[in-house]
Amino acid sequence: MFEPYRKVFAYPGAWQFSATGVIARLPISMMTLSIVVMVSELSGSYTRAGQVSAAYVVGNAGFAIIHGRLIDHFGQRLVLLIDTVAFAMTTILLMVAINSHWALGPTLLFAVLSGMSIPQIGAMIRSRWSNLVTNESDRHTAFSVEAVVDEMVFVIGPVLVAVTATAINPASGLVISVIAGTIGTLLLAAQRRTEPPKGSDHDAGEKQQPMHWGSLAPIAIGAIAYGALFGALEVGAVSFADHAGHKAGSGILLALFSFGSLLAGVVTGAIVAQSSPFTRSRRGMWTLACGTLALPFVTNLWVMGLVLVFIGLALAPTLIALFSLVEATTPQRRLNEALGVIQTGVSGGVAPGAWLAGLLADDFGGNVPFMVCTVSAFLAASASLFLRDKERSR
Repeated sequence: MFEPYRKVFAYPGAWQFSATGVIARLPISMMTLSIVVMVSELSGSYTRAGQVSAAYVVGNAGFAIIHGRLIDHFGQRLVLLIDTVAFAMTTILLMVAINSHWALGPTLLFAVLSGMSIPQIGAMIRSRWSNLVTNESDRHTAFSVEAVVDEMVFVIGPVLVAVTATAINPASGLVISVIAGTIGTLLLAAQRRTEPPKGSDHDAGEKQQPMHWGSLAPIAIGAIAYGALFGALEVGAVSFADHAGHKAGSGILLALFSFGSLLAGVVTGAIVAQSSPFTRSRRGMWTLACGTLALPFVTNLWVMGLVLVFIGLALAPTLIALFSLVEATTPQRRLNEALGVIQTGVSGGVAPGAWLAGLLADDFGGNVPFMVCTVSAFLAASASLFLRDKERSR
């Protein structure tokens, strides 16, 4: 079963940059939940928590495409080094603003700047795999590895936030994000052997390869909807667990969701795909949507955990297929930019998703915020009807 994984990790430098990605990606799984927990704990308002969290992801979304272009042109190392300093400084200022009860304006500003500067680790790691691995079957396994890593950090991150914020300090999640982000990013920047060539190393004709927007646009729309689902899920989990009298359980709920996805990702990567990324993407998006139908009706904490595990089982295969579809329909020298478009979509969706869920949490509480998750999942499934199955020219 694990032979495909052994094969892809045999590529020179593969296991090193993939393992580094686990550390470097921890802030991605911790930042929004850490903001929600810290702001709601110190201000007593889920609406304000949703606003600050939304500001963070708006900053992330607004700069993701530019981030991708900078990486494609200047290379990963330079961008990573600048990101490291900027992310640490702005996140520290955000913590000061929240803890000192500064006015909403400056707090939102630092949240936006923190989101703008967080390194786009997932895109950079996938770009390294795409540059290193040429065999289609191996590439499928490599993207499965990264889906598993994504879910691994989304299992670890929320638990770290919930446990440390409860046992130590509400700011603990943000502190850990800064430390892990700094260490992981510097380690990745040091790995020059597997860094893809920057765009400025190629001729002008290669840099002018057109982006296949007809193929990318429906995926981007689906990414926005999934972002709304993720944003609402985080706020909804905190609200649901708080309503049940176990606020720290929010991290456990989110970890269970990610555990289901992680498990499915491991199995998906070990199986040779029998259908195209196009077919798998459309099928997965509708399966995930149907799985979210139960969320607004569950009232028991443990039952909610089980439901989230089963929904998570549909998530990783869907995301693996979508990233494979992006990779297959995008010019190689513009891959970071294309992945930046997807990141922009996800981040742009998280903002309204978290905001709407925050409003519902303040007005109704309990499981009502999860209605945003269900609507978002069906919007993504509807976008899958417009997907195109077109191979790129490298």
